[in-house]
Amino acid sequence: MKLICSKSNLLKGINVVSKAVPSRTSMAILECILIDASAGQITLTANNMELGITTIIDGDIEERGIIALDAKIFSDIVSKFQENESEVTIETDSSFKTIITCENAKYTIIGKSGEDFSYLPDIEKNDSIEISQYTLKEVIHQTIFSIADQSESNKIMTGELFEIQENNLKVVSMDGHRISIRNIELKESYTPKKVVVPGKTLQEIAKILTDDTEKMVTIYFSRNHIVFEFDQTTVVSRLIEGEYFKIEKMLSHDYETKVIINKRQLLGAINRATPLVKEGDKKPIIMDINQENMELKINSFVGNMKEDIEIKKEGKDIMIGFNHKFFIDALRVIEDEEVSLYMVNPKAPCFIKDLEEKYIYLILPVNFNNV
Repeated sequence: MKLICSKSNLLKGINVVSKAVPSRTSMAILECILIDASAGQITLTANNMELGITTIIDGDIEERGIIALDAKIFSDIVSKFQENESEVTIETDSSFKTIITCENAKYTIIGKSGEDFSYLPDIEKNDSIEISQYTLKEVIHQTIFSIADQSESNKIMTGELFEIQENNLKVVSMDGHRISIRNIELKESYTPKKVVVPGKTLQEIAKILTDDTEKMVTIYFSRNHIVFEFDQTTVVSRLIEGEYFKIEKMLSHDYETKVIINKRQLLGAINRATPLVKEGDKKPIIMDINQENMELKINSFVGNMKEDIEIKKEGKDIMIGFNHKFFIDALRVIEDEEVSLYMVNPKAPCFIKDLEEKYIYLILPVNFNNV
């Protein structure tokens, strides 16, 4: 095999597929990136058996072939070349010896047979939806923080629900203490479907997607896999098996107290309280809501803090406590100038949502001692 391409094209492709290279594995071939120039185009692929990514890069093929190279070594070599538009030449022989040349630099490494590589599964691409890259990236950003940690025994909570009903895509994440929901209006109506996508997959996809509202992503669904296709790149991921929680039963439209508050002011006040919360200290922030005022306060082992924030209130006065991080995570991804909080009592969930319910954040309260 012999191919020539620019450093920038090659490095971009390496960075894309490297997100599917496992950090630990007993199979050495999975630590490799496959370079396939056997069919008239240059394709890079990585696959950890749960997530696989392949991307096509521009370049010239002088001699067709295929080789698997250690991902870390390959990436380190290419990233060290100086000029982005410098030409990189990759040559291999029948013994898998690979020569990588750029200007005056020349590396010789030993690759592995491409025939031993685990190719991405062949998925039937019949059932699909289309969404802009910007929207998908935004939806992931606005929900991914409330998935459960990978150590969670209930694997369903380590993923996100993608539910399609006609022209609506609902994305849901939860970790047992909070729920994040985004509702997206699609341009077309589709057949109903419901799958759970691993959070790890979505985190890696979000790193690759652009902020371009004109560029689209086609998402294909099969029984065991989901496929994302965009910008000459294909991402294939296994789905998480099992039925997602019936979140409709957790969502209530009843409330005793409604608070409309400036998002920036609330987020700033909570951030100013965080220096008093040390790791392992489970002291909550307390919202003391009455009349047209919210007193935000915290009493920790380090000290205490109070701050008054002007609000618009409907309903009863209430004093309620929350994990500060959960509120910060939700408020950071909401773009509205004002947010509405809906509460029933100090032991019931608080809902942060807009009138159209394009976003809904449910946060469970924390017990506290009145002081």
